[in-house]
Amino acid sequence: MIPSTVHFERGTYRLRFDAAAYFRAQGLETLYSEVSVTFEVRNPSEHYHVPLLLSPWGYTTYRGG
Repeated sequence: MIPSTVHFERGTYRLRFDAAAYFRAQGLETLYSEVSVTFEVRNPSEHYHVPLLLSPWGYTTYRGG
C-alpha cells in the first residue's frame, strides 16, 4: 500500500508485485513470479485505486473507485 501522504504528479507509474514471494509464503506454486501494472495519472487530484486480483495461474487489474 502506498501511504496517503504520498502525492503524485501527472505521469506514468508502475506498481510491481512480487507474486512469487506471496505464493511461496502460502506454500503454493505460481506461473507468475512478478506482476507489473503500468498506469497513467492524468489528474493528480483524483483518487487512484488500482487493485490486483491474483491467483496462482492468472491475474487481472482495473481502476477501482
